[in-house]
Amino acid sequence: MKKHILAIDQSTSGTKALLVNEDGKIIHKQAESHKQYYPHSGWVEHSPDEIYDNVTRLMNEVVKATSLDNIAVLAITNQRETVVVWDKNTGMPIYNAIVWQCRRTTDICLKLKEQGHEATVQSKTGLTIDPYFSASKVKWILEHVERAKQKATQGDLLLGTIDSWLIWKLTDGKVHATDFSNASRTLLFNIHTLEWDQELLDIFGIPHSMLPEVRSSNDTFGLVEDQTIFVKGLSISGVVGDSQGALFGQKCFEPGMAKATYGTGTSVMLHTGECVNGTNGLVTSIAWGIDGKVEYALEGIINSTGDVIKWLIEDIGLISNLDETEGLAASLENNEGVYLVPAFVGLGAPYWSPNTRAAILGMNRNTGKSQIIRAALESIAYQVRDVIELMQAESGIKIKELKVDGGATSNRFLMQYQADMLKMEVVASTVSELSSLGSVYLAGLGIGIWKSTEEIKSLNQKSESFKPLMEAELRSLYYQGWKKSVQSVLV
Repeated sequence: MKKHILAIDQSTSGTKALLVNEDGKIIHKQAESHKQYYPHSGWVEHSPDEIYDNVTRLMNEVVKATSLDNIAVLAITNQRETVVVWDKNTGMPIYNAIVWQCRRTTDICLKLKEQGHEATVQSKTGLTIDPYFSASKVKWILEHVERAKQKATQGDLLLGTIDSWLIWKLTDGKVHATDFSNASRTLLFNIHTLEWDQELLDIFGIPHSMLPEVRSSNDTFGLVEDQTIFVKGLSISGVVGDSQGALFGQKCFEPGMAKATYGTGTSVMLHTGECVNGTNGLVTSIAWGIDGKVEYALEGIINSTGDVIKWLIEDIGLISNLDETEGLAASLENNEGVYLVPAFVGLGAPYWSPNTRAAILGMNRNTGKSQIIRAALESIAYQVRDVIELMQAESGIKIKELKVDGGATSNRFLMQYQADMLKMEVVASTVSELSSLGSVYLAGLGIGIWKSTEEIKSLNQKSESFKPLMEAELRSLYYQGWKKSVQSVLV
């Protein structure tokens, strides 16, 4: 009897549970959103308990709906950098999860830079000191939650990215662990020695006792022992951060292959194999670890892409869904000089300007809904080009094509505009849930469903290609307009 893999994709906006067969085909999927908390301007939080409740409910719903008893393993992919601190004795979070988008620790990061820690942190982690990453969020919790620092010093508190929180809860508190890809996003993990670094822990004032064990992505992370879950004793494997999961799901197994995942933000990632130091806004991360061997990636992080569309729908009501944007944008012959810089929570690579805020530029009295929507879509393509150009310059690697995934890839206007801006073929997978499939492939490797990445290459091969069509002069004109717009709002 063929085996199935149950996958949890815990993202910024919600949670999905998927059941995947040995052919890599998703045979059932359930999803549920969770509440976003914005206690102050620039602050973003999630409830760890709500997230876990959604995970367990969705797992049970999928198992009940499919009535399958041949589920072999549970895979987990997760929003990265979002961090939880909880009491290991009570199992209760001491504060909400602080989300990767949250900018509350901007002043903490600036102070650490002023103290001269940037070079040390960058050389050891491949990252820059920025509110985006986990360490300053933990530092904030320890300094602002009553008795947190004391309890941490006593060894009563644990910390973890969302994967660690889920693993700890699913194993009934028996396993506190994470994988290389998630650990490499915390600012606390030395990506060269592959261990938590005491000097980094001292810089952020975080006790070593709070940290999870770090394992390979295809390792076995324990067994599901939560008594509320229908499938008990299920092995947990295939643990990977969502962007690295998408890189693996896109089968970017060889150095030089690149992908962009269009989600709330966009991660543009280039598989480098060996460690290449990121500079000028690029960061170096561990792509994944398989059987103890890690591979590396360069990444450019864009804070707001899909979130721009969400803003158009939920906050200003210009449209009711993403599908409406394609026709409205395509109805215009050109962008009419209107640009939207979506710096709602600052700008990521290559600018790394956390205090810059969003703006719409170039409007005149005739500017209407279509122009603003087109500017929003174009802003996604421009930001991806910013990162791709920097990536090629810094790595010396010529990227031949960009593999793309995520909700926005259904927008053909955006995909064609992306190919035009990059002057590069853009290959959009027609198979959804690439992050989930990446975790599934890793779990399958972990328990022997697939013996190698060569076997995985034959799975889920459907895609649609977009080739560049725009004339060079027009491409340059549009892009220069974007660069001028960004420069006018940078802080």
